[in-house]
Amino acid sequence: MLQLNYIKENKQATINSLKRKYFKNAEEVIETVLSIDQKRRETQAELDTTLARANALAKEIGGLMKAGKKEEAEAAKAETTELKVKSKALEEHLKSSESELYNVMVTIPNLPHISVPEGRTPEENVSIFEHGTIPTLHDAALPHWELIKQYDIIDFDLGNKITGAGFPVYKGKGARIQRAMINFFLDEALSAGYMEIQPPILINKESGFGTGQLPDKEGQMYHSTVDDLYLIPTAEVPITNIYRDVILLENELPIKNVAYTPCFRREAGSWGAHVRGLNRLHQFDKIEIVQIRKPEESYQALNEMVEHVKSLLEKLELPYRILRLCGGDMGFTSALTYDFEVYSAAQKRWLEVSSVSNFESYQANRLKLRYKAERRPGEGKMQLLHTLNGSALALPRILASILENFQTPEGIKIPKVLIPYCGFDTIN
Repeated sequence: MLQLNYIKENKQATINSLKRKYFKNAEEVIETVLSIDQKRRETQAELDTTLARANALAKEIGGLMKAGKKEEAEAAKAETTELKVKSKALEEHLKSSESELYNVMVTIPNLPHISVPEGRTPEENVSIFEHGTIPTLHDAALPHWELIKQYDIIDFDLGNKITGAGFPVYKGKGARIQRAMINFFLDEALSAGYMEIQPPILINKESGFGTGQLPDKEGQMYHSTVDDLYLIPTAEVPITNIYRDVILLENELPIKNVAYTPCFRREAGSWGAHVRGLNRLHQFDKIEIVQIRKPEESYQALNEMVEHVKSLLEKLELPYRILRLCGGDMGFTSALTYDFEVYSAAQKRWLEVSSVSNFESYQANRLKLRYKAERRPGEGKMQLLHTLNGSALALPRILASILENFQTPEGIKIPKVLIPYCGFDTIN
């Protein structure tokens, strides 16, 4: 979440930034934060004064008794009793104010970076880079949801029978190309200096809160109510929460982790070609890269992550473009997000396959993730770190694009880089 001191010192700038993210009632919410904080500080000051007076009286009582001033000692005792009652009431009021302030603070999204474009909708995102040639398909080319039936590599009916809509069963070469992509993406991340992590795919509320999924996206997550655990929407959540309540040393940075996990999202379904087949699933596989960096290095790290995703798509020979998301289309916790989209030739549309984001100190503040910046040996100052993550890559729409873009009358060719991982070069 945002840092209270920043809001206090930059009130109008905070309000203006929140408006760029189309946060409702920005002025009212910030005024509420400052009002609660003012009352909290006044209560704290009164409590400090009350406790100081009680402590002073406690020291005086013994001296008064020794001096034979019994009446004055009894009066001091009576005042001490009143002060204890008052201090208890003030402590309860302070606790209530702190809770009220916290509950408001966690509803405020991260502030957008200065480079985030104005806009409310996805149509107002800005295309900043495009690479590759859109393929020309043969006359009998099919969308991927027809191809998977023709080649019997993914079965949505079986998935519906076993679980429900949005849970496909991958079969034969369909399963093998999934495994091939997972291994390829992991190997590329390892070559780029990431350490592989295999995290749990169930998380507790504290982990969901730490990275900002809770309370913002509670309705989109699958919830195991008996154990009060949530299925992860992305590996970002468990990986980043490894460092919850952790103080890192400067020589432990940067942190670069990668993980493959299945991901689960209860996204509201809708009808139409844009959500058919692999375009929108409730369970899907994804490789996630996560970095934890010093604040002055985080935007350099973001650029590195963007370049990493670019290299994956170019090795897969897929045409893609990069969008800088506008304020209204950004996630709750993000300060700056780049979306990658690949072109799906049979559908004749762009499909999002990756988001790469810098959260600056927003998640770190919720996680209490800090580092000790050493000035001299043995001396250091605690600072919040910056967290970043990105999909590298999400599999379903990559597979959809491969199936469509590489189809020929003789079968579906496999991108050259995946052939050693697949063990075959054509689906036929």
